[in-house]
Amino acid sequence: MKAIGIDIGTTSICGVVIDIKTGELIKSVTKDSNAFISGVADWEKIQSVEKIITIASEILDSLITDDIAVIGVTGQMHGIVYIDKSGSAVSPLYTWQDGRGNQPFGDTTYAEFLGSSAGFGNVTDFYNKQNGLVPETAVGFCTIHDYLVMRLCGLEKPQIHITDAASFGLFDLKSKRFTCENGIAFVEDYKIAGEYKSIAVSVAIGDNQASVLSSLSSQDELLINVGTGSQVSVVSDDIITSNNVETRPFFENKYIAVGAALCGGRAYAVLKDFYKSILSTVADVDDKTVYSLMSKFFEEEVEGLLVDTRFVGTRADKTIRGSIHNISVENFTPAALTKGVLEGMIKELYDMYKSMGVNIKGIVGSGNGIRKNKTLIKAAEKSFGYNLKIPYYTEEAAFGAALYGMISAGYYQNLSEAGKIIKFI
Repeated sequence: MKAIGIDIGTTSICGVVIDIKTGELIKSVTKDSNAFISGVADWEKIQSVEKIITIASEILDSLITDDIAVIGVTGQMHGIVYIDKSGSAVSPLYTWQDGRGNQPFGDTTYAEFLGSSAGFGNVTDFYNKQNGLVPETAVGFCTIHDYLVMRLCGLEKPQIHITDAASFGLFDLKSKRFTCENGIAFVEDYKIAGEYKSIAVSVAIGDNQASVLSSLSSQDELLINVGTGSQVSVVSDDIITSNNVETRPFFENKYIAVGAALCGGRAYAVLKDFYKSILSTVADVDDKTVYSLMSKFFEEEVEGLLVDTRFVGTRADKTIRGSIHNISVENFTPAALTKGVLEGMIKELYDMYKSMGVNIKGIVGSGNGIRKNKTLIKAAEKSFGYNLKIPYYTEEAAFGAALYGMISAGYYQNLSEAGKIIKFI
């Protein structure tokens, strides 16, 4: 038997077919959604709901065969879609990138007034209510992946998992209640929402939790993700409070503590732009050429430069800026600078991990920044003191959605059992 996982990303939609017994990825399909709609301002980031649902449904239908037992769904967190009493969408998708929460509200902003962040569903809803933008027929809102499950199963009301509900913001983890009135009821653990073409469909879950679920074969490991951004995630029995660390709901009454770098993997792109600006004075170069040149620097044995890559600050203090230390006549080279930036990216993540006060027994890496950069892997292994494992498949969120579906449908009893089928390179 097999399971399907669907991941609705910000710019693309991915579907995978997973063998329930072995964890083998049988098939994978990814399509660009091209769903963005021009807004009234540059800060408005909205997408066509129907376009997303149409493409996601097409991918799903292309993957269905007679031996599909369950469908799992995940997608971009924080964003919201308004729905009416019949369960139909009556608004575009307000994505997690939407900036209305940063707009002036009295002597502050909408997000700061609520003590939250722009792009979070409850902040978006607050702005829309204050400005008369909530559709008259709307009775509530949900995530785009919640809405896909509604459409697949013919539901009039969303069944929102706590991993998504908490992503709306203004959510108290201890009481498991919202600090604002929004009428949202949520699911806390594993649940089948309904059926699509006689196939069980599980409740949708947040993409961050889905990626952690599909990457950690053991709950005493730490996940390092480096892409455009970067973060460290660990599973915890308790709520962890620390600067620059956010605790989010997970499964089985557990939490994940997430430390996210504001600059993160972007620091490497900043260095690329620096090199490109120099090279462009003597030749016409593109990004690919510059990245290729930077990769050659890794072949040199250099050390000594200490680079702080907090170029845009931290969540706790956005005034902090990066720096370069320990410069000498021997190590002031492009190779040492490149290596120093990579080590600085890992150090910021390591410092977040240390502030969590948890013990781990291994590290796992995901994201293109980790997969494509051996020097970054070495830096991580040196800092954390463990050999780094990399999941075999790159479609982490879609894979995690499929795993959640398998547990919800009873093919595995819990996280520990399901984790045994995760494969590593």
